[in-house]
Amino acid sequence: MSRSGGLATCTLDDRCLDPSERRAECQSAAWPRAFNRGQYRVGISESGGIDKEGLVHALRVVFGAAILAVGVGTSPAAQATPDAFSINGVYTAISEGHYATTDYAFHDESTVTSTWRITSTCVSDDHCTGQISSDQGWTAPIYTHEGHVWYVERDLPNWEPCADGTTSPGHQTYKFYPANADGLTQIGSPHLEGIDKTNGVFGGCGRPKWLTIVMQFQLNKIG
Repeated sequence: MSRSGGLATCTLDDRCLDPSERRAECQSAAWPRAFNRGQYRVGISESGGIDKEGLVHALRVVFGAAILAVGVGTSPAAQATPDAFSINGVYTAISEGHYATTDYAFHDESTVTSTWRITSTCVSDDHCTGQISSDQGWTAPIYTHEGHVWYVERDLPNWEPCADGTTSPGHQTYKFYPANADGLTQIGSPHLEGIDKTNGVFGGCGRPKWLTIVMQFQLNKIG
């Protein structure tokens, strides 16, 4: 939820971020979707009346997301075998530097593009594990305990360069879900999106806090 011209603005990405990652001024990775796919405005129109069209549109989006979240009306997914929820194949992984945030303030970073080979299996519709191999030379586990939100975590030993020539480590977490063209959850979609978040250690490079960089992230299946 953000503010624009006095109107409340809802972005679907807010639902896939932990509460601790949301900020009152919307300094999060949710902003890129607002620019890429539009915003749903709810409030008072420029003429002074109720923005009914925006209100109806936003309510449809909110209720649609709620239905997907609880699994109501998703009988095809409910009838699928556990492995229908797995992710397998070759993907282009993109961490978008435009609209990135550093310590939750906008600060452009370099866009990182790589190729991931993913293998995973599921024992149920909400518990899957697997492995990722990146063409950048690293591997990491992939898992979900939520059925559609996937996590990849890895340690970065020399992540933050310090002024004295030393480095400080970081911990990178990719968090993403299968999405359709409107950003709604769609199990089996070849497109996944979310965030790429890296946290430094407290006191790294002599800073009395944690350095945090967040970028919008997407995976697109290519094989």
